[in-house]
Amino acid sequence: MTRLDSWYHEKESAWLYHQVAAAEPDARKRTLFLQLAAAAEEQAAKWAKSTPAGRTFSPSPRARIVARLVRRFGPKALRSVLAAMKLRGLSVYSAPMSVAGHAMPTSLSDVGARHRGGLGSNLRASVFGVSDGLVSNASLVLGVAGAGSGSAYVLLTGAAGLLAGALSMGAGEYVSVRSQREFYEYQIALEREEVAEYPEEEAEELALIYQARGVDIEQARTVSRALFANPDQALDVLAREELGLNPDDLGSPFGAALSSFISFALGAAVPLIPFVVVRGTGTTTLVVTAATTCGALFGIGVVLSLFTGRHALKGALRMVLIGAGAGVVSFIVGRALGVAINGG
Repeated sequence: MTRLDSWYHEKESAWLYHQVAAAEPDARKRTLFLQLAAAAEEQAAKWAKSTPAGRTFSPSPRARIVARLVRRFGPKALRSVLAAMKLRGLSVYSAPMSVAGHAMPTSLSDVGARHRGGLGSNLRASVFGVSDGLVSNASLVLGVAGAGSGSAYVLLTGAAGLLAGALSMGAGEYVSVRSQREFYEYQIALEREEVAEYPEEEAEELALIYQARGVDIEQARTVSRALFANPDQALDVLAREELGLNPDDLGSPFGAALSSFISFALGAAVPLIPFVVVRGTGTTTLVVTAATTCGALFGIGVVLSLFTGRHALKGALRMVLIGAGAGVVSFIVGRALGVAINGG
């Protein structure tokens, strides 16, 4: 990034901070963004001393679109977009406000504790993957069976649906997590450059974030300076507090792809079991398939209730109704197409 680019980036950041502040209803958060705007203007002034004269600033079309969206939907709803524009302080929308008697973070582990991902999020994603595979392949199998196809053809179609769906899920998850990780790494790299070039200003920005949570500004500055004693620790803290990222857990593309592939495949395999065990595509096989699928959906609904907080029975019945509805529609459409084709 050239000095002129750095100047422009700081000017645009200051302009966006003012847009965010104007749309922010909370006075404390609004003050934070105005202070960050002032800090960005100071940085721009420093870069201006080493850039060509006669330059003018005008927000980019992207920045203008983002500002318009912020005014329409509010900063909190657009925080991921604002993070992509390299704005700071957005962790105030996900972090709890400090209260009297609540100790300020004084170590790296304290600062980043709330940003760590846990088993819950991964398990929930896996459960949703199983649900997707189950409903989509059950609908496919019932639709093909409704058309009057033989057992071997239904099995082949179901196996193809399992493989195609699992590969699609895995590939999509890989691309998604890979792109997200590259974006996070880019943000952290920019933060590393800024920590190296003007650490005092970065420490002040971190203190302002703490102040926005209700901490006395002098105490916040003391903590931020202590954290900046180690540049590597400072970078880690800024990534967590300014960007809302955990540098130790940016996501594994291969792990996410494998998890999606396996979870979808497990769910998609359930509707195929009756066709392997019972054989044939008669009424008995279809009833067993429907019962097996509904039983699995009921179990998934119960597990999901652990994450949603909903009543387990209501959540389970909702999953069964959704899956059963998709299966019935697929069977009816398949039967109608089968009659039309065979009749023709």
